Amino acid sequence: MTLTDYVIDLALIGIVVLQVRGRKLTRRTLLLPVVLTGWAALTYLHSIPTAGNDLTLVAVCAAAGVILGTAAGAFTRVTAGVDGSPVAKAGLAAAVLWVVGVGFRFAFQLYATHGGAAAIGRFSAHHAITSGQAWVAALVLMAIGEALARTAVVAARAYLPTPHTSAGPTMMAIGDGSF
Repeated sequence: MTLTDYVIDLALIGIVVLQVRGRKLTRRTLLLPVVLTGWAALTYLHSIPTAGNDLTLVAVCAAAGVILGTAAGAFTRVTAGVDGSPVAKAGLAAAVLWVVGVGFRFAFQLYATHGGAAAIGRFSAHHAITSGQAWVAALVLMAIGEALARTAVVAARAYLPTPHTSAGPTMMAIGDGSF
């Protein structure tokens, strides 16, 4: 793992930690996790292998990311700030779900680069995962799925009109135990 890998993982965790206190939603705060994961994709995602069970691994990890991100978004409370702009406040469940996703990828990277490569190789051979690039694609697409899903859910809850309003931002408190 490089210093950049550590910084990105910690930044992604920090995004939700900041929202535990409540943070005004802006274009920048919504797009930061998307930009970080997009950069990781451009840097690490060179192909999506399809041999053996590679595509299954990629699909399962990407789906897990989307599920974690959607759930984290659902457990993020979106309310109106004092100036009327949307404020996101991640609940404990949202923070835990986000950290589980980022933490899993971080732990896997540490394990793979600090003595776990042989065990991952044996697991891969046993399950017909044909290359290390399959793991890279799976984990990068998991991160992208998590970031995009959470961002989409929070943005939709903050800015899309509900059936009861004709236009303008809508502040919904889903995730505070009310659903």
